[in-house]
Amino acid sequence: MTSSTGRGAPAAPAAAAGRPGGEVIVVPGVGEQARRRRADGYDRFLTALSPLRPGVALIAVGGLGRRQCAPHGDLDLVLVHAGLPGIEELAASIWYPVWDAGLRLDHSVRTVAEALAVARDDVKVALGLLDARLVAGDAALAESLVHAAAEQWRRAAVRRLPGLREITTARWQAHGELAFLLEGDVKEAAGGLRDLAVLRAIATAGVTDALRPAVRAAHLRLLDVRDALHEQTGRRVDRLVAQERDGVADRLGLRQPGLGGHHGDVLLRRVAGDARTVSHALDDAFRAAERLRAGRPGSGVAHPVRRPVARDVVEHDGELVLARTAIGARPDPSLALRMAAASATTGLPIARATCEWLAAYCPPLPAPWPAQARTALITLLGAGSGLVPAWETCDRYGLVDRWLPEWTRMRSLPQHNPVHRFTLDRHLVQTACEASRYTRDVQRPDLLLLAALLHDVGKGVPGTDAEDHSTAGVPIAEAVAARIGLGEPEVALIGALVRLHLLLPDVATRRDLADPVTISGVAAAVGDPATLDLLHALVRADAAATGPAAWSRWKGRLVAELVARVRTVLDTGALPAPPAPDPALLAEPLPVIQVGGDRVAVAAADRRGLLATVAGCLALHRLDVVAADATAVDGRALVECRVQPRYGLAPDPVAVGADLRRAVAGDVSVLRALAGRALAGRASGAAARVVWHREAATDAVLLELRAADAAGLLYRVTRALDDAGAQVRAARIATLGGSVVDVFYLVGGRLDEETRAGLEAAVLGAV
Repeated sequence: MTSSTGRGAPAAPAAAAGRPGGEVIVVPGVGEQARRRRADGYDRFLTALSPLRPGVALIAVGGLGRRQCAPHGDLDLVLVHAGLPGIEELAASIWYPVWDAGLRLDHSVRTVAEALAVARDDVKVALGLLDARLVAGDAALAESLVHAAAEQWRRAAVRRLPGLREITTARWQAHGELAFLLEGDVKEAAGGLRDLAVLRAIATAGVTDALRPAVRAAHLRLLDVRDALHEQTGRRVDRLVAQERDGVADRLGLRQPGLGGHHGDVLLRRVAGDARTVSHALDDAFRAAERLRAGRPGSGVAHPVRRPVARDVVEHDGELVLARTAIGARPDPSLALRMAAASATTGLPIARATCEWLAAYCPPLPAPWPAQARTALITLLGAGSGLVPAWETCDRYGLVDRWLPEWTRMRSLPQHNPVHRFTLDRHLVQTACEASRYTRDVQRPDLLLLAALLHDVGKGVPGTDAEDHSTAGVPIAEAVAARIGLGEPEVALIGALVRLHLLLPDVATRRDLADPVTISGVAAAVGDPATLDLLHALVRADAAATGPAAWSRWKGRLVAELVARVRTVLDTGALPAPPAPDPALLAEPLPVIQVGGDRVAVAAADRRGLLATVAGCLALHRLDVVAADATAVDGRALVECRVQPRYGLAPDPVAVGADLRRAVAGDVSVLRALAGRALAGRASGAAARVVWHREAATDAVLLELRAADAAGLLYRVTRALDDAGAQVRAARIATLGGSVVDVFYLVGGRLDEETRAGLEAAVLGAV
């Protein structure tokens, strides 16, 4: 609405003395009364600052205009005048004391005609004027602007709403959906406070009843969350970050027995419910506006007709409704599922009245489900991008709980893992959506889609942690599969897919794929090529639904290599031969240095400490090692690494190669730099752990390190192992958010308990 000056200061202090306005009282507290008291305090302060005369009015918009001031929000002010001279000096006499009080200010100076002209060209300004309220000055002038702005909006609203929808959609794409995000912006994300302003504008235009009681209640609760977040952080913050959730929940008095001091999950689930209410209301309002616009005289759109879409489902005016023949004395129990499938496949929304009718009158499904209900579910899950909005609509009206009673436990459940971007329920639906891309790659696409929806159902089960959710989810998934009418072999396969859905990525990133024990172990667990294909598709869908940190080209290559090797065993019974080293590493004069793409290889005469030296040198160039192999062939020590830039920008390969050559040759300056890097990159946070695996390799004992991620960690650990006399033939590095799981293959004979204890102490000391 207004233009920013760039002089915004930190959040308002408790008082500002020495100015005409006296003290600014910043009222603490959360709730509607606290917001109104803050607005009253600002009004008194601004009134005392405003030596206004006839023809000038100070008008508040935004939160102050609505009397919904946040503890550390902006003041949005418009100085309206009737063309008086010297208005800029008068404006400065108001703005400067506001800035000096430490308040953030957005401001403008305009005549009524200028303000209305800007509102005609800028829909955001038009919405801002709908909240306009007189603070001080000429009441008649202010009333003329408020009345004219509202009337101008009502006359042009239907024509301007498509532009408003475009702006709103762009904001949603930038900030995501508040209901499903673990760290959503309560103001800008879809379903947040900004959407309430859009709903008020649509309601003001008289298009539809956009502010129903449930929406107003959700609005007040979201305002409370924002206020508590401001007070918790002591500044203007609208993103509900993880470290503030428990404090915000405490300020709101949210408690749940059994959670100890952790109440952030209760807060997230409440925010998710409110955001869904707002989002659903806004979708309905935009559709009503579009129908109104299409029905205007001269629009060129004929009177809407009913068009059959599927059995018992017709399209009417851009929405799906029930055919008249479907509304009988005994509705088909599969009717709601078939309606959802039609919505997902056509991309058309289900009319609100139809959802309400289905929720009230559609009978529960029998167990096992009839074939047409099962077919409708698979059609719904395989619809691609149309699945998410159709599923969410049905969930809002309680239909999903009738299909899957287990859904109540999973709805809006946070996932406390930094790689996840969605709550559990949305993650499961998104995984099914992503799995639809791979249905042509597997023999049983129906089981792939169902497994995608159920793969994480073990999360949130009381007494279950993140590491054993796959096992805990098996009986739940099998019960669902049996209830929907699958046969015993299919039920068992669904259980196997849930149990094994992490097998491929875990093995690919933590084990040596050239080791026969690795490949034969996966082959025995999978059992047949068809199951292997299903797991491969499920892994890719799961990663895409988790978030960008869950997948990379390198991880995809590792998983694909593992799948190819396991397939060879399942098809032929023979283990594939391990890859041979590059002949150049064995033939060229020592040392041999190869740097290109994501591969770094070194051949040197001395094996001892070579892996640590290479890892440290790569850390100097901010290259993370994701896999490393150390071998000895014909008297040469070989180290081959796969790397990726820590901060996204690859270093100069010539500089990397030169430093590697100097480090391998024992250059003192490079070795000193490595030591300095090791000291500077110490990990912090939760205590590190060491786990031993004795039967996971052909010729090695595996030491698995779980620790906080830090630059140079691999160098420090490999150097510690080398100093302790251990011989590392391979390393696999897996980064999970801010944590790592590093696996080291130790060779040279079986390690007794005393030796293992010494190595464990050395590794933990290095971390």
